[in-house]
Amino acid sequence: MKYRIISVGKIREPFYQAGIKEYTKRLNSYTSIELLEGLEEKINPRAGDKEIEKILYKEGEKILGLLGKDELLIIFDITGKSLDSHQLAQYINEWNHSGNPRVNLVIGGSHGLSEEVRQRAHQSISFSSMTFPHQMAVLMLVEQLYRGYKIIRGEKYHK
Repeated sequence: MKYRIISVGKIREPFYQAGIKEYTKRLNSYTSIELLEGLEEKINPRAGDKEIEKILYKEGEKILGLLGKDELLIIFDITGKSLDSHQLAQYINEWNHSGNPRVNLVIGGSHGLSEEVRQRAHQSISFSSMTFPHQMAVLMLVEQLYRGYKIIRGEKYHK
C-alpha cells in the first residue's frame, strides 16, 4: 500500500523534521510513505469568517486535486473519531486490504479543513480533543503508523 501524508502547513522546526524523518525511515520497511507539505494559503491574522472560508476552499481544492479517483482520504480533525493505537492498527490493516491504490492522510492548517474535503473523506480521526500544532500532529501520525505496523505484525515496540 502507498501512503501519502498531506500536511497543509509546512514542517519548519528542525526537531519535528528530524523526528518525522526517523519514523518515515522506519516505516519504509513496511510500506511506501510520502510526505507532502506546504499547501497553506496566506491569510491575514485578523481575517474574518468569510476570508477564512475562502482560504479553506482554496486549500481544499489543492488537496482534492491531488487525489486519484480510487484513493482513500482520511482526515485528522478534532471532531473525528478517537482511537487507541490498536484500533488505528485495525484501520491500517483494513486500508492495506481495501484494494485502493493509496491512502491519503490529511492534517489541516490552523483553520482546519474545507467542507468539501470533509465530505470527500472516507474517515475522520481525532488525535485528541486537545489542539496540537500541525507539525506535531504529523510527527504523531508517522509514529502511530509505525506503531500500527508493529502491532499488525506482532512485533515488539515500547509502550
